[in-house]
Amino acid sequence: MSSLTPSFVPRLTVVGAGPGDPELLTLKGLRALHEADVVLYDALANDELLAHMRPGALAVFVGKRRGVRAHSQDEINALIVRYAWQYGHVVRLKGGDPFVFGRGREEMLYAEAHGLATAYVPGISSAVAAAGSIGIPVTHRGLSEGFRVITATNAQGQLSNEIRQAARTPRVTTVILMGLNQLPTITALFQQFGGATVPVAIIQNGTLPNERIVTGTVADVAAKAADAGIGAPAVIVIGEVVRLVKEAPLARVAFSVLLTVREQYAKAA
Repeated sequence: MSSLTPSFVPRLTVVGAGPGDPELLTLKGLRALHEADVVLYDALANDELLAHMRPGALAVFVGKRRGVRAHSQDEINALIVRYAWQYGHVVRLKGGDPFVFGRGREEMLYAEAHGLATAYVPGISSAVAAAGSIGIPVTHRGLSEGFRVITATNAQGQLSNEIRQAARTPRVTTVILMGLNQLPTITALFQQFGGATVPVAIIQNGTLPNERIVTGTVADVAAKAADAGIGAPAVIVIGEVVRLVKEAPLARVAFSVLLTVREQYAKAA
């Protein structure tokens, strides 16, 4: 346990790591990482960002990979408090923006209740950046009157009521996070309200070199995504703005082909 000197302030800084590309971290987030004594990081936070930590600082993975969760939320909360009182400055590095389905404020409230000072550093959310990285704006004059960002399921694991509301208002772009497993149900609901021809894009690993994209309509995108083997993490964008998608740059196509060849080689070996 560190001795509590007058300059010792146990504190938590919740930092948004951005959508995946490590260059999309903010300068303020970069400074927080450099000043941290401990960094608790999630699976959606790019590991390359840990290179900005100062020598001797402690990095602890608390995310979820390959279906295995490293720590429950209660355990993460306890770690934040324990490390802050032991070392000083804890940075909680979370993918995207921690206040967009990231439970960032929950962790801050817990920390505050246990005597910690807290701060929040916004991150670029994948809700906007994943689509934008391929030329799809969430709003565009004449195509979208606004946008909504929703999660596919509620706290009980059931399909969110907001999906039904979104299906009724196709002039508003709908961005769905953590919804890939619910895609057939979501598209069926949109079709029920007459949205079968509305364009849809699904972006896996948005802003990263291994980004993968499937576009189609509400009627056929679920089948296309299944055929392409699209997996999480992925962002679903529904609305007329999807028509503005850019053609895939040659470099990205080449990288995708390289990954496919490498995977086939690994299986053969």
